[in-house]
Amino acid sequence: MKKTLSAALIGLFLGTSSYAHANLSVNVGAINVNPDSEVSKINEAPTLGLNADDDTQLGLTFDYALNDNWTIELIAATPFSHDVNGRLGLEGAKIGNIKHLPPTLLGQYHFGQAGDTFRAFVGAGVNYTVFFDEQASQDLKTTLGTDDVELKLDDSVGLAAQVGFNYAFDKHWGLHGMVSYMDIDSDASVYANGQKALTVDVKIDPVVAMLGVRYTF
Repeated sequence: MKKTLSAALIGLFLGTSSYAHANLSVNVGAINVNPDSEVSKINEAPTLGLNADDDTQLGLTFDYALNDNWTIELIAATPFSHDVNGRLGLEGAKIGNIKHLPPTLLGQYHFGQAGDTFRAFVGAGVNYTVFFDEQASQDLKTTLGTDDVELKLDDSVGLAAQVGFNYAFDKHWGLHGMVSYMDIDSDASVYANGQKALTVDVKIDPVVAMLGVRYTF
């Protein structure tokens, strides 16, 4: 259901753009999600905490130009995977692994004129992050004294802000670069033997950076 919703957002964007391909651009390249380094403390034991490492995947973004200056962009990617590591009193322990898809829809303002070789832009919009396939580590299972351990994260909705540029090589091909900040917060729960054992207010709040090739239809 979660993956279906993300796919529907992408399908809706492409469907509304199909009648005017001349206004559509596709950007493909490496995209990195680097979570905030702030430690998320375990609610039941504030001397214990955790945070997630960064990950790089294949980024795919779609731009639909409304006019010479305003554009709608949808950010998509292959699923991100993050190791969740212990901090504070859990330093050195691996808590688990999580995967997510963070489709983000933004409105962008592009400076300059439509024919310019280099165009900078700023954007703002909404991010919807879907968490799935959360896996508890053996370290966490050992700490809780059971192999029946589940790790669950709630989906997140938050604001996003962006700066970036497009550089045109010719009529169709170019270079695309952007940096975004996304407000991604989630309630994480750890279940042991079917009972909720731990809860964490996870603040991911990543910086997302992408550099890729741009093709304009």
